[in-house]
Amino acid sequence: MSNPAAARRYAVAIFELASEKGMLDEINNELQVVKETFVQNPAYMDFLENPRVTQEKKAASIEETFLSANDMIRSTLLLLLKRRRIDSIVLIAEQYKKLADDQQKRGFAKVYTVKPLNEQEKARISEVFAKRVGKDTIFIENIIDSSLIGGMKIRIGDTIFDGSVRNQLNRLEHQLISGKDLR
Repeated sequence: MSNPAAARRYAVAIFELASEKGMLDEINNELQVVKETFVQNPAYMDFLENPRVTQEKKAASIEETFLSANDMIRSTLLLLLKRRRIDSIVLIAEQYKKLADDQQKRGFAKVYTVKPLNEQEKARISEVFAKRVGKDTIFIENIIDSSLIGGMKIRIGDTIFDGSVRNQLNRLEHQLISGKDLR
């Protein structure tokens, strides 16, 4: 079972090395491909964790499967295999992505709306909320939520900005029930 603390240490080490070499985006892209390879092929992870398969066969398989990957990525995979931490690769890729995004002041938002947003609306939301959360860029994932009456909900990390009509009605109802001044 993968260890989040160990995954973070590996991600930080890869991040620092990639940063020194000016390869943050290249390594990030390759790590995401590696992550998808493991996520979409759980049998491959089973093969690499199988105690009946020799380390040599596993290492040869990694070398062959990731032949076109950067040497840093292949070396990391082989090191993880040797240390019996290959199951941490998905967490490492996720942690690395967070580090790279933070370094480059990129953020990601899930925007829940009743109807799809056009590109101008996405750009405007990105511009406004990037400033609010201290990022240069916010990438928008628009999710259609038919339970909203109108407006939108935006989730950036652990923060939710709820500008939905339903939320506004709930606040109004709460104020009426509690007898608070509505002005």
